[in-house]
Amino acid sequence: MEEQQAEAAGEHEFGAGILHVFGRQLKLCRERAELDRAELGTRTGYSASTIASFEQGRRIPPPRFIDTADEVLDAGGVLKAGKGEVARAQYPAFFRDAARLEEHAVELHVYANQAVPGLLQTEEYARAVFTMRRPLLDEEIVEQRVGARLVRQETFSRVPLPTISFVIEESVLRRPLGGRAVMRGQLEQMLLHGHRRNVEIQVMPTEREDHAGLAGPFTLIETGEGRRIAYAEVHKDSRLYTERQSVRELEEQYGILRAEALSPRESLAFIEKLLGER
Repeated sequence: MEEQQAEAAGEHEFGAGILHVFGRQLKLCRERAELDRAELGTRTGYSASTIASFEQGRRIPPPRFIDTADEVLDAGGVLKAGKGEVARAQYPAFFRDAARLEEHAVELHVYANQAVPGLLQTEEYARAVFTMRRPLLDEEIVEQRVGARLVRQETFSRVPLPTISFVIEESVLRRPLGGRAVMRGQLEQMLLHGHRRNVEIQVMPTEREDHAGLAGPFTLIETGEGRRIAYAEVHKDSRLYTERQSVRELEEQYGILRAEALSPRESLAFIEKLLGER
């Protein structure tokens, strides 16, 4: 219990520090532009009290607000430059290093056997995942985590386009987390992402007799500098693997998983079939 409390305190301290720095920058830019909080709020679609919360580091500003505020205040990209750090303040401590690598990866390859991968999740599905977590998360933390998960999805359209692939267990697609309506929306979003030029989604049929990924989910990451890194997470025990032998082992597993799974075209057809059953 003491370790969990210490970890939670560390997470809060990290996030609060980033938010207070961003808040001070926002206030300085606003004052330089000679706008009061109400005027900035009107131009960005937020109330004056919300602007005050952003400036005081009490609320996490969404990416859309940061982009708009940077333009309205003629900040020259200063506010936008902090968008990544602000987003990472919303992540649990054990995921922050992986998030930083994911943000700049040229290739991402994800194997999932428990839930739809975060990069593919709809807002409703993500909220259901975080809401049902035990011990219960505070409502504010749930909303922060959902927001952070949605920010990650900017990876799909980043320039230059990264190469992204997924192997997802059939059981994940049949488990209606959040309810059938939520799952239907989730499957529809997967179809949209699956038709992107830089994305391939493959389904691993439950009936397969051979399986190379029984040790659990993982992600393979390749950086722009050619580094190959693997990320594995179970409960709150997460680890980045940088040594070549460990990464190569997971690369071998992923290659076999892709060979055993349905092809991308077959997988999209399978997802369409599931939608027809709901």
